[in-house]
Amino acid sequence: MPPTLKVLAAIPCFNEAGFIADVVKGVRKFVPEVAVIDDGSTDGTAEAAQLAGAKVIKHSTQKGAGAATKTAFLTAMERGVDILVTLDGDAQHDPDDLPAVLAPALEGRADIVIGSRFLRPGYVVPAYRKFGIDVITWLFNIGSNVKVTDSQSGYRAYTRKAVESLVPTESGFSFSVQTLIEARRLGLRIAEAPISCIYHEYGSTKNPVAHGLSVALAVARLRLKGRTRKRAPARRQYQ
Repeated sequence: MPPTLKVLAAIPCFNEAGFIADVVKGVRKFVPEVAVIDDGSTDGTAEAAQLAGAKVIKHSTQKGAGAATKTAFLTAMERGVDILVTLDGDAQHDPDDLPAVLAPALEGRADIVIGSRFLRPGYVVPAYRKFGIDVITWLFNIGSNVKVTDSQSGYRAYTRKAVESLVPTESGFSFSVQTLIEARRLGLRIAEAPISCIYHEYGSTKNPVAHGLSVALAVARLRLKGRTRKRAPARRQYQ
């Protein structure tokens, strides 16, 4: 890491007291400045993160993954960081993959880097998860020249340009695609890097079917909204 480069790793999480300390310690091997966005946890997540060396920014109530990521973006802007890295606090993301996720941004090849589970040869995602991810990613990719393999991954790196251009407006998990749709509209460069993902029994409190359906519907709404917004000037022209 260039010594003059300011990188912030932000970890949005909710009730991850059993994992957050290990995640923070793993990230601090590569990035000295770590912020945990505690989205209204009630299980000691904030205390565990602070003891592990993270700065904790705590929401008084649970507002959603998108709202927690928005706080991460605003924190990055306040601190004037060059690159913001986000990853999950449930230990599904491996901190040792962080250099690979950072590389395209550090080398000036991308404004946003997505850590993709589908670029690592031989990696297997549970079928019920992969189906939902595939549908959501297809909805993002269809009709566009800018395509990705893993639109739902929260393991990402954002350059200062991306942070200042994008602020999540979706409070739920659909923020992950909302930011990509906006990035594509703005012409920001999107790259992917291979990562692994560890699925464990206590890794998520979300029902994967209900979660996938809600995100897919949100993505369809966002894509339709974007197409309507693009057509609006033409309609006004003929009034």
